[in-house]
Amino acid sequence: MAMAAISPESQMNQRTWPCKSDGGPRFTAISFIGKGKHGSKNDNPRLTNNPTINNFQINPKNKDFADFSQLPDDVLLKIAANFTLPNIRAASQVCKSWCDGLRPLRDAMLFLKNGKRFKHGRGGVKPDLNKALESFLKGAALGSTLAMVDAGLVYWEMGRKEQGIAFYRKAAALGDPAGQCNLGICLLQANPPNSEEAITWLYKASVAGYVRAQYQLALCLHKNRCPSRNLREAVTWFLKAAEGGYARAMYNIAMRYSVGEGLVQSHKLARKWMKRAADRGHSKAQFEHGLSLFSEGNMEKAVVYLELATRAGETAADHVKYVILQEMSTSCRDRAMLLADNWRPLPSSSR
Repeated sequence: MAMAAISPESQMNQRTWPCKSDGGPRFTAISFIGKGKHGSKNDNPRLTNNPTINNFQINPKNKDFADFSQLPDDVLLKIAANFTLPNIRAASQVCKSWCDGLRPLRDAMLFLKNGKRFKHGRGGVKPDLNKALESFLKGAALGSTLAMVDAGLVYWEMGRKEQGIAFYRKAAALGDPAGQCNLGICLLQANPPNSEEAITWLYKASVAGYVRAQYQLALCLHKNRCPSRNLREAVTWFLKAAEGGYARAMYNIAMRYSVGEGLVQSHKLARKWMKRAADRGHSKAQFEHGLSLFSEGNMEKAVVYLELATRAGETAADHVKYVILQEMSTSCRDRAMLLADNWRPLPSSSR
């Protein structure tokens, strides 16, 4: 007898689960993420800020609703719509009903991975936006908000902005912070801009810990795109984004400390945040930090940062660097250029 083809789904390592009527204990709860440093609070925004989870009320005293394994598949898929692959795999091992119910999202992850290969030209394939979009759309149809966001981004890059916004809106409604952030930014860029709705979505993503949304929300508060300009709240969100690893926010906080806008003026803290942004590849921060090092007499390091800023397109940095190089020995120049050639940016958050 010919063997049936094995699907990608059946290749996953699965646990054998007893049926619900075996008389054993019923599953009632699970924690996907371990405790943090300061207690049991779950810091994963994709779990804690999902509106479907927050609105689904379960009364543990009611036996009809105490068993999470009996969640309807459509509810389960909405809860897990913005899960990443590790969380989907973890949830699939909870019980057999969850393993079966989450099959569409596991399949969606395969389409998502394939779409990224075509979008970025990875895994031996040439970049092809049309093939990438085709894969993302298949993943989105299976309920993955991650695929919805990527489909929206490809549509946006193709100039089909209305279709891109539609996918961002679908992902945003399911609690995906990237979808909420992208939707907010798109609404700000609309003609005319819809600032009120944009702020609503940016705030939801910011509360979920999405640093890009925190930065955009801070810009809106700072540039008076909100009903009332709130400099203190803007600085609060800039600082959250900076602490979350967002280089643009680091540079902005450095400037706020430098001039004392919304924060107590502190040149020490300004220099600290400027260096952090520079070390993560922010070109303007590299220029500013290079000037700071030059003023302190550290010529060699100043040249390194000014050279990095020049390579990133900061033409003014090249003029300052040229002046400094005239005062340096050949060996010092060569050493500075070697350091610039071997420089690599520190990791930064773009999400």
